[in-house]
Amino acid sequence: MKKSFKAGWYVLYVKSRQEGKVDRFLIDNGLESFVPMIKTIRKWSDRKKIVSIPLFSSYIFVRINNAKDLYDAMSVQGACSFITCAGKYSLVRDEEIEQIKFLVNSDDILNVQRHNLSPYVGDMRMIEKGPLRGLECEIININNENKIIVRLNSINQSITATLPSDYLSTMPLAI
Repeated sequence: MKKSFKAGWYVLYVKSRQEGKVDRFLIDNGLESFVPMIKTIRKWSDRKKIVSIPLFSSYIFVRINNAKDLYDAMSVQGACSFITCAGKYSLVRDEEIEQIKFLVNSDDILNVQRHNLSPYVGDMRMIEKGPLRGLECEIININNENKIIVRLNSINQSITATLPSDYLSTMPLAI
């Protein structure tokens, strides 16, 4: 990690369907980890069963306090990599972890589902930051650098621009 390393919760990407096993390995290595699990009903031709599945498949939240913890977490069998955004490890705030824990441990909250809010080609979004704030746009391309190329239709011109994805609204606009 770079000098800007902060202690906190980081997101570890693990092999498919290995969340529980990797979680146990992390705990055995003295690391604090959290896999949010939700209950869902699975149907077969002859029966229904309530099963627990990860809220975020292939993701485990790991509390990292120093570079050794980071190394220990990556050394666990089944661990692939830490999730990064803009070249930095993604740090999840303690408040967000507590909210997720409350959500998955509450008996009053039912039918919890996860939705990916990443933009798709063809989505209409509102630009919320920067000099183009307030304009509607259509996503026409998404590249590998977390930047989005958009077409602005609000001024009846075909203009393309490359914007950071965090400039855009998280929810698609209704057409």
